Amino acid sequence: MNRGSSIRDKFILDHFVLGQMVSPFLFGIMSFTVILVAGNLLFRLADLVIQRGVSMLLVTRLFIYSLPGVVTMTIPMSCLLSALLGFGNMSAGSELVALKSAGVSFGRIVRPLVIAGVFVSLSAFALNETVVPLSARAAANLMRYRIYRQTPPIKKDNVFIRDVSKGVLNRIIYIKEVRPRSSEMSDILVHEFEEGRIIRTISAPKGYWIDGMWWLTDGQVFEVKSDGMVDMLFRFDRQKLNLNAAPSAIDSDSADPDEMNLRELYMTMKNAASTGEEYGELRMLFHLRIAVPWASVVLVLVGAAVGSRPQRSSSGMGLGLSVVIVFCYYVIMSFCKALGEADYMPGIIAAWVPNAVFLSVGTFLIRRANRLG
Repeated sequence: MNRGSSIRDKFILDHFVLGQMVSPFLFGIMSFTVILVAGNLLFRLADLVIQRGVSMLLVTRLFIYSLPGVVTMTIPMSCLLSALLGFGNMSAGSELVALKSAGVSFGRIVRPLVIAGVFVSLSAFALNETVVPLSARAAANLMRYRIYRQTPPIKKDNVFIRDVSKGVLNRIIYIKEVRPRSSEMSDILVHEFEEGRIIRTISAPKGYWIDGMWWLTDGQVFEVKSDGMVDMLFRFDRQKLNLNAAPSAIDSDSADPDEMNLRELYMTMKNAASTGEEYGELRMLFHLRIAVPWASVVLVLVGAAVGSRPQRSSSGMGLGLSVVIVFCYYVIMSFCKALGEADYMPGIIAAWVPNAVFLSVGTFLIRRANRLG
């Protein structure tokens, strides 16, 4: 009987604490979304209507496509605001004092908020992987082909691919023309290197993407001797080209990193590494896509600890304090991002430093509030 009563009391406590956070969280989503939209997106949309004469229907579609990306940015801010206002209201109404007097530790009061923060972080991560890339791609296509009247590209000319392994150049592949839609390429020339010298050249008029691999047809293989003489070794009807890049990957200009999910980002990084291209920004973006959604968890800790301090709570004060804290978070993130992109700091560490800093601050403040209680 006592056990059942204890479980019921814990459920009532968790339900009460989370109930205090729902309204501030929704208020935060709306408020921060309005702030971000008014600060950037609306000016762009107004410019399209006034300067380019774009119809309201297209502008409305562009606005809707842009919203998911904005909302994912406001989720951590809203978690912070909900914790600040929720615990501020409980502090002002003496609920926190009553709970502590009943022997409930501050850490126990915060626990359901942390669990809810984990759930929100997972939801934000899922949103970033599914809806946001699709909506960003739809917005970009709308801008390119309906507003700026660009013609969708059907081919890409003069493609150079460098195959580098551990700083050593292995191959240079030149493709005169790539047609991603039909998975074809024409006029392919492959130079193979050994110790910095060309040792073999392969040429073929056509190439096709078949069953996940590139195949060259009707080609020739030449040997390049040390004295510069060239001898033909053999002809072939069909030969596999060891190129780990799909047609869409070769036509990489068609996709912006913001329009990719984690798997696509990883494949783009892999292709860039194999061709010797710099990919510091892609690597940093990859790790940030994983780290930033977890800001919701660390910011609710900070918000709960700061909001529990005796003070007069108001939505305006909580909103202003949330903006200041989030600004500090993004300043640290921007600084670490720059270090990660420049390879002064490993990308995975640079992405997680802001979370680690605010987790440390939040844990310290929670322990302090626990002792004071």
